[in-house]
Amino acid sequence: MKRPLKRALVTVGVILAIPALLVATSTVANAVATHVEASDIEPYGRLIPVDGKRMNVVEAGDGAETIVLLPGLGTAAPGLDFGPLIDDLSRTHRVIALEPFGTGLSDQTATARTAANIVRELHEALRFLDVDRFVLMGHSIAGIYALAYSEAYADELIAFVGIDSSVPDQPGAGDPIPTELMVVLANLGITRALGALAEDPYDGLDYDPGTVRQMSLLTTRNTTASTMVDEMDRAGENFASVSGRSFPAELPVLLFVRSNDTDVEGWVALHEAQAASVVHGEVVTLEGDHYLHHTLAERITHDTTAFLADLPTP
Repeated sequence: MKRPLKRALVTVGVILAIPALLVATSTVANAVATHVEASDIEPYGRLIPVDGKRMNVVEAGDGAETIVLLPGLGTAAPGLDFGPLIDDLSRTHRVIALEPFGTGLSDQTATARTAANIVRELHEALRFLDVDRFVLMGHSIAGIYALAYSEAYADELIAFVGIDSSVPDQPGAGDPIPTELMVVLANLGITRALGALAEDPYDGLDYDPGTVRQMSLLTTRNTTASTMVDEMDRAGENFASVSGRSFPAELPVLLFVRSNDTDVEGWVALHEAQAASVVHGEVVTLEGDHYLHHTLAERITHDTTAFLADLPTP
C-alpha cells in the first residue's frame, strides 16, 4: 500500500473512532455519576405500604378538609414539585401529595401502569392514611386518572380540581412517546450533557437551591426507569380507557386552564365542555405554562378555597 493512501486510511479511521470513543466515555461517565448521585438523594415525606411495596407521601396542614395532589406524567419528584402549592394550601387544608410508584422516593413496580392499577394503588394509600373523603387536585394526565377514580370510588370525592388537566379524546392523546430513544440517550449520557446546557426550569421560581438539586437527582433516577417508561408507553391506552367519559354530574369540578396554549387545538373549549357536564363546574383561564402551580400557586389556592366554600352543604 502506498504510504499516502495508508496515512489517509489511518486518518479516516481515527476520525470515525472519535465519536465512538466520546460516546463510550460519556456512557461510563454517566453510569458513574448516576451511582454517585444516588447517595446524595435525601429523604422527605414518609413511606407507607401499598400493594406490597412502599409509596412516598408528603403531608402538611391540619385543616378539616383534605386535598390530595396527583402529579402529571413525567413529574419525577411530585412531593417537591408541588412544594409552593402545598405551602399555600396547607394554611387552610390538610394536604397530601401522593408520589405514585416510579416517582419521587416511591418504589419501582412491575405492575402495569394502567389507569385502573394506578387508581387502585392510590386508593389503597389513602385508606392507609384514613382518608375517605377528599378533594382530588391533579395536574395534566391526573385528569384522566381522576375520571377513573370517580368511576371506581365516586362516594369518596368532594370535588375535582384540575391544573391544566388532561381531558378525554383531546387531540394528540394517542401519539406515542419515544421512550426507547429517551432510554438510549439517557444511558449514553447524552441527556445529562444536554441537561447541563439547558436552562434551569426552576430558575426564578419559589424553590430553594437544595430542593432544585434534589429534583434534578430524582429526574435523572426516575424519568427513564422502567415504571415511568411503562406509564408513558401506556398513555394512549389510558386515554382510550376513559374515551367519551364524564365526571359524575353531581361532582363539583374546578378547572384551571392555560389561556395561551398552542399545543392542543381547542384546549380551553375542551375544558369548558367538561365543566358544563356537571352541575357545579367552573373554568378559570390563566396565563402561564403547563405547570401552572409553579408560578400561580397563590391564585390556585385562593380560587380553590373560594370554590369549595361556595359549594352547597351535602
